[in-house]
This record gives sequence, structure tokens and C-alpha cells, in this order.
Amino acid sequence: MREFVWADGERTIHFGPAADAVDKLGGPGFTLLTTPRAAAAAPWIAKAAGAVHEVGRGQVHELAGGLLGEVRGDRLVALGGGRVIDVAKALAAAARAGYGAAAGAGGGGNASRAVPGRDVRAMAVPTTLSGAELTSGHRQAVGVPESTPRVRAAIVIFDPALAASQPVPELAASSANALGHAVEGPCTVKANPVATLAAHEATRLIATGWASDEPDRETLALGALLAGYVIDSTGLGLHHVLAQTLVRVLGAAHGPANAVVLPHTIAALERRAGAAIAALDESAMPGAEDGALVALARRLGALAGAATLSQIGADPAGLPEAVEAAAARPQLANTPPAAGRDEIAAIYDAAR
Repeated sequence: MREFVWADGERTIHFGPAADAVDKLGGPGFTLLTTPRAAAAAPWIAKAAGAVHEVGRGQVHELAGGLLGEVRGDRLVALGGGRVIDVAKALAAAARAGYGAAAGAGGGGNASRAVPGRDVRAMAVPTTLSGAELTSGHRQAVGVPESTPRVRAAIVIFDPALAASQPVPELAASSANALGHAVEGPCTVKANPVATLAAHEATRLIATGWASDEPDRETLALGALLAGYVIDSTGLGLHHVLAQTLVRVLGAAHGPANAVVLPHTIAALERRAGAAIAALDESAMPGAEDGALVALARRLGALAGAATLSQIGADPAGLPEAVEAAAARPQLANTPPAAGRDEIAAIYDAAR
């Protein structure tokens, strides 16, 4: 297995086996946020926790809001997928701003009255390819002002055996999400040479990871890590707005929502940044004709059982509401021209 330590600003990323994760997380006694599947996958991490909070299904802002008065400690370790990691980041952001129990004595979980905050850090041990461990993108806990500074995980333990541990259908959906990170980055107004280089390598690795019937999980994990770096650097655009809106409005699962719309949003991005998409096509499949990215996205959707909205249980009756919600998102301006209602409706309709 490839192993490296990546010091990047205020965070340190450890790529490799998580056998010594507890030491890298600062020793036993941390506060753990997790799910039953994730805790079972890394029982030595769960056993070292001083307190454990299970993160259920739902939306990040509501889940974090419900935990504001309960979660304490200076080290909030997320062992799980994107939802769990984003909840940990939201709680750390709230605590730093003086909201919730983790903020210190007197916080009491009352988000209407902030108290002087503490240096609470979020840490992450991902068990999916969500990319959340690399980004500062998270919703704020209910009751915490949107203007509160967001945080990134201070320590990331990225073990491919955990991050790419999902069964094939779920892994394919998670890979589609990671591919969306890589594809969208070079098409944004915040694109830069470093993020674009990372996007090309991430695209190559994700395509290579699915080159045979049996996924190369280590390769996929490294690709997803780089893709997470891309989206952290360049921000959200058309693809992620449309995928996230399916999650928020129609209740679709995050990975499948990405898989369903990705072939259609790639086409929309190509209309805006044809040269960028053509270059990524070449990275995905050197020497192939244009369309390699779309073909890869469609394959991931088929493997995930997420080729259409109906396959992921998204009720088409809710699409008009989803169109309105997506059209109101300011992040659409990051992939100009900002998609309007008609284009958004056409993309969702094509994904039915």
C-alpha cells in the first residue's frame, strides 16, 4: 500500500493503514461520532473513545443541531461517511464560536447565547469516498448563524481499507460522487493549476480503479482523496448543486444522487468548458474518443443501481420543488453561465 503524510495548512492527512490511528488522533479519550457499520469496521478506534455518539440518518444541520447540547470534548472524531464527518465539522465550528456543550462551561447547548469558545478540533476517519474529510463545506447546526466560520478536519486518517470498504453498489455510487468532485473543479471560476492537476490524476485513478470487474479499492481511495482536495479548492458548481438538491428536497441518498445526475451534468459542463472536459476525457481514457467521462459515469450509475431517479426512490412529483431550490443556490455562478430553471429542469427530466 502507498503510504504518505501530507501536511496541508492547519491539517495533517495520513494515507495508509489505520492500525495506529488512535495515537495519531492524540490518544484515547476523544469524542467519537460514528455509525454501527463504521464502528464495526474499526473497533479499535471505537474502543478508545471516551464518549460515543451515533449519527443517524437525516440532514447534517438537523443532526448537528440535535447533538449541540450533548457532544463535549476538544477532539471530535468522525468515523464514518460524509454525513458523519460533516456533523463533526459542524459541531466543531459551533463550539469554536461558543455554541453548544463542547464550547465549554455555560454552553449548555443553548445556541441562542454563545459563550467564549474553545479550540475544538474535528478529526476524520472516512469509511466512504465522500471527500468530506478534505473540505470545509458543511451545513451549520440548527441555531448556529450561517456566518459562523466553517472548519476542515485537523487530522485525517485515510485508510483505503476503510474508505473504500463499501459493497460494490455503494462503492460505485461513492465513486461517482468523487468523480463529480474531479470533473467539476477545472470548470469553475476558482479553477487553478494545482487543483486541475489533482483533478486529472483523480480522474485517471477513478477510471483505473473501475477498469475491471473487481474494483481496485486502494486506487479508488487515492483518487477520491485527490478529488476531495479539488472540490475544497475550487468550490461547488452546477453538478453538486443539482445532486445536493435531490438529497435535500427529495430525500435521495448522497452517493446515488450524484450517480444519477452525473452523466447529464458532465454534458452541461462540457457546454460551458469544452476544453476542460475534453482534457479530463483524455485522463480518464487516453486515446479514446470524446465521451469517456460520460461513459464512466453511466457505468458507475449502472453498478450502483442508480441510473435513473426512479431507481433511487426519488419521487418525480417533487422535481418542480427541486428545480426551484436548485435555481436559488448562489453556487451555480461558480460554473458560468449560471444554470437557469429551464436547464435545471431539463437535466432532472433527463435523469428520470
